[in-house]
Parts: sequence; structure tokens; C-alpha cells
Amino acid sequence: MNQKQSEQAKEATGRQLRASDLFGGGMMSPIEDVHPVYAQLRQEDRLPFVRSDLGDSWLVTRYDDVGRVLKDAETFSSQANSRGIGQVIGRTIIEMDGAEHLRQRRLVTPAFSPRAIRERAGAVIDTAIDALIDEFQANGSCDLVAQFTYVYPIRIIADLIGVPIEDFRQFHTWALQLISIYDDPEAGFRASQHIVDHLKPVMEERRREPRDDLLSRLVAAEVEDEKLAEEEILSFLRLLLPAGAETTYRFTGTILHALLTHPEVLREVRASPERLDDVLEEVLRWESPVQYVSRETTRAVTLGGVSIPAGALLMTAIGSANRDEQRFAEPDRFDIHRPNKHEHLAFAFGAHYCLGTHLARLEAHRAVSRLLERLPNLRLVDRSRIVGVAFRSPDRLPVAWD
Repeated sequence: MNQKQSEQAKEATGRQLRASDLFGGGMMSPIEDVHPVYAQLRQEDRLPFVRSDLGDSWLVTRYDDVGRVLKDAETFSSQANSRGIGQVIGRTIIEMDGAEHLRQRRLVTPAFSPRAIRERAGAVIDTAIDALIDEFQANGSCDLVAQFTYVYPIRIIADLIGVPIEDFRQFHTWALQLISIYDDPEAGFRASQHIVDHLKPVMEERRREPRDDLLSRLVAAEVEDEKLAEEEILSFLRLLLPAGAETTYRFTGTILHALLTHPEVLREVRASPERLDDVLEEVLRWESPVQYVSRETTRAVTLGGVSIPAGALLMTAIGSANRDEQRFAEPDRFDIHRPNKHEHLAFAFGAHYCLGTHLARLEAHRAVSRLLERLPNLRLVDRSRIVGVAFRSPDRLPVAWD
């Protein structure tokens, strides 16, 4: 945003805030409870204008306003993502709009269809789950974040893409550093280079000997009669690997946290396993793994009673929208019987609806089901808390079983 737009912002809102004043730290800070902040902001008459390392932006907190932004791609462009993570992963579908976005998305959509996920990932998921549980089952206790959820999803997305990885923990650490660019830019760029160094030899191998995996299809793919350039493929991979690892790791951990801190729900799921589907949807509403989606205005627009100029950055707070009391009754309460829990915006909306939705749900469902099956009387033995601003999940899950 230029100086003139910044002045327009100041005039439009009448007040400015700093992200550090709102949350007391960076966007990746382990802050425990952001929801009282959002609840207060939703009660304000106008959208707050926030200054932060993400750039000066309007913070959109209400369900209807967030939904409007996500639905209207012509007015609210995804080009905003080029300002942030696009700096380390390169140009990808998350910052494209219109026909360009559709052409690129079509390259990877078949690999993430429900049928493809079942056929390709089903057996890999079950094998990975049991292999990890085997490592600690005999101990009688563990930290499920450190020993299970953190290392589990990266195995699945790596196999689906066709990337051999020996040290999954290190690779996930690089993925986490990529998306934490605002808090530690140097670590983000180093992680990007580490991933490129790992992927280039694999790409060359796929060019010589294609396999039945997504990487081989990307290497051979053509867009408008032209093959993808090496950097385009690397950008795709730098997007898909972190996205496939990070979101599901947080999602699975929060499901386990919700069950273990709500024993009445855990008893219901044990008695009626089909209730686990309801748990997944309510977790996505209650504590969305990804809390923010950024957009950029293509024209002057009025949103939430505020006049916003063209070229302005919007941060849509999905985590706030999913707890909007105007949409969800008693929004802070975890209730798997909530009739409209499926109205959550955890996977965004519209053209940029999350590509990995089916994979995330399948991975999380099977992981939680298998843990409950193999670890009798699974229970917390110490405090677990959900933390974060841009991303939220439990920082630890110390458990024991019989």
C-alpha cells in the first residue's frame, strides 16, 4: 500500500492498531487464546486497520464479511499471497486468479480427488499410522504431538507427490520454516533452498524414468502447449509439501486435544464411531488449523461499513469468522451436535477452496480412529493447550494408556 492509500486507511477507520498490541507477539507466537480478541473486534462498528510485519491491512473478523471476501475473487484478489509466502515458494496457484489459476489448478486436482486419494493414499496412510504407533505403544506413554502428529502427514504427502524422504522430521521443520517467513525470514529462505536441493535430483530422475506419481505428471505436464519450467515445478512442490504436512498435523492434533479434554465426547465416539465425522467438522469450526487468508482489493470497495481503496491488503480471520456469534450459537463451546457446524470456513471458499480437503479429512479420521483402537483408555496425563495466531494446534499432548 502506498502513502496515499495509507492515509486513506487512517481516515476511513478512524483508528489504527498494531498486531503486537492485539496478540502480544508475532503471527507464529505460541499465544494461547486469541478468541477474546476476535470477539471484541467483532463487536466494533468498523473493520480495524492493523500494522504488522505482514503489511498494513484491514482485519476482517465477521463471518459474513469473510465469506463475501472469499467468494468475490474479482474484487478480492489472491495476488496478496505474493507479498508473503510467495517470496519463498515462488509463484503458485495460491496467488493466481481467473483463467490462470484454473489452468494451473487443473494440473494437480486429479491427484487430490476423493477417488485418487482412496486408491493412492489409503494403504500408505494405514501403514504410516501403524509404523509410528509401533514405535511407542509398548512404552505406555508419549507426547502425541512430538511422536505422532508432527511426523505423520509429511510421510503421506511425500508419497502422494513421489518425493523420497529419509528424515521426515527435518523435512517438516523446513516446511514449518517456510510458512514462518514473517517471524524469521532468513530461516524461511534457507529452508526453501534446502527443499530445492533435495527435489532437483528427484525431478531429473522422473524425467528419465517417469512413475505413477504427481511429480512425474508435473514434469511431463503442458500448459498451453508448453511444458512447465523447472521453477514452476519447484514452486508447486514448495507449496504442496508444506501445505500437506502443516495443516493436517495441526488438524489431527486438535482433534485429539478436543476428544481428550471433552471426555463425554470421547465416550460418545467410542460408543458410536460414526460420530467421529461430527468431531472433525466441529474441530474445523472450533479451532481452524489455518486462521488467516489474505486478499488484495482490485478496486475501491465498502466492506463492513468501511471504505477501502484499491490495492489494499485484507487479512480475513477465518478463526474469528468460525466463532461469530451471529452465525454460531455459543461459538466458544465445542459441540459435535451443532446443527450448522458444516458452515465453517476452515478450508476457505470459492475458487480457492482448499485442494487437500479430502486428504486432510481422510488422514485425520484414520489416525484418530487407529490411535483410539490401539491405545486403550487413552488419556491426558498433563496439560495440553492449543496455541498460535496464524496457525493453531496443541503444542503438546502428553498421554498414557493401559
